[in-house]
Amino acid sequence: SEEEKEKKKKKKKGGGGGGGGGEEVEEEEPDESMLDWWSKYFASIETMKEVGAEQGAAAAEAEEKEEMEIAEGFKGQAKSKEKSKAPKDDKKKKQQAAPELPEKKNKQKIDELKVFNKELEAEFDNFEDWLHTFNLLRGKIGDNDDNATEEERIVGRFKGSLCVYKVPLPDDITKEAGYDPTFGMFQGIPSNDPINVLVRVYIVRATDLHPADINGKADPYIAIKLGKTDIKDKENYISKQLNPVFGKSFDIEATFPMESMLTVAVYDWDLVGTDDLIGETKIDLENRYYSKHRATCGVSQTYSIHGYNVWRDPMKPSQILSKLCKEGKVDGPHFGPGGRVKVANRVFTGLTEIEDENGQKKQTDEHLALTVLRHWEDIPRAGCKLVPEHVETRPLLNPDKPGIEQ
Repeated sequence: SEEEKEKKKKKKKGGGGGGGGGEEVEEEEPDESMLDWWSKYFASIETMKEVGAEQGAAAAEAEEKEEMEIAEGFKGQAKSKEKSKAPKDDKKKKQQAAPELPEKKNKQKIDELKVFNKELEAEFDNFEDWLHTFNLLRGKIGDNDDNATEEERIVGRFKGSLCVYKVPLPDDITKEAGYDPTFGMFQGIPSNDPINVLVRVYIVRATDLHPADINGKADPYIAIKLGKTDIKDKENYISKQLNPVFGKSFDIEATFPMESMLTVAVYDWDLVGTDDLIGETKIDLENRYYSKHRATCGVSQTYSIHGYNVWRDPMKPSQILSKLCKEGKVDGPHFGPGGRVKVANRVFTGLTEIEDENGQKKQTDEHLALTVLRHWEDIPRAGCKLVPEHVETRPLLNPDKPGIEQ
């Protein structure tokens, strides 16, 4: 099928680094209709590896080898599907197709996203810019509680901020616009009413899983838990693989603060007996949601209204910018002629036109607004780094083997 050919071509590109037979494709500029999220991901990994190579990182080479293997695997899968091999391959094929958004976009360079080789929290101070988490522990009743681990004694969490300050408050705080004396240092904090959110989890792949079976391999599948939602993607396990590419997305509706701890786990599928947990990672979604770093969708490199790079955030860049300016009591944004925007005392420039699917050009402030968002840390007082569009890499841990990455 046409889609198949496109995929194979695209995977060759994705494999990068002159993967056998990938040469003639590398030469041409990418055909926009063949691009999708995976092209973007592989391009980002290539860039990441080039940076790694400059730092002489051996780790990057291992990653490259792995990328090549995965890309080869992709090619192999595309071929075997054409021979309509086993239905198992069929499933994997579907998984890779999950985030498909092939469309055209009038730009030669493939857009990239940021691939963090650690958790997002490590990069942004745990998203504790104002919301801190304290565990509430059950008291010790008898002797058997003396050796209970702290983890076992947790009965809940207190989230908030403690602030000790001298009154009267210094003038620079009290003179600020919109200052309300009853809140002291805590100005502009969101209400703690329950809020409903849609959580979309994209799971790209797992690397170097610990073997769970006698044959030195594992049959991994994904399990996700958030509040009352418990998803076990058991039927889509990947046979005999320690570097599975899942390529799946899951949508979950949740209510903060009741349901805010997301657990993503990888289990080993077993024909008989119970499936074993390989490892899991827990993500505090509430802290991300309330953080001033805006760890929701992530700010992408460019603003596009169609194609593989379509803007995914429910708010447009200009709406986000207006909200940030209002909340941070920053003057702006003032959009001026000639592709200029003024925020506080800084002036930014950018494009003012956007093309729709039919190539029609129209005026827009979105590119300008996005330029400011991407440099939000330069804005005095209210500025801070906003989370970019990204893929994060998280260690999988197993409670039976504390502290050892799985």
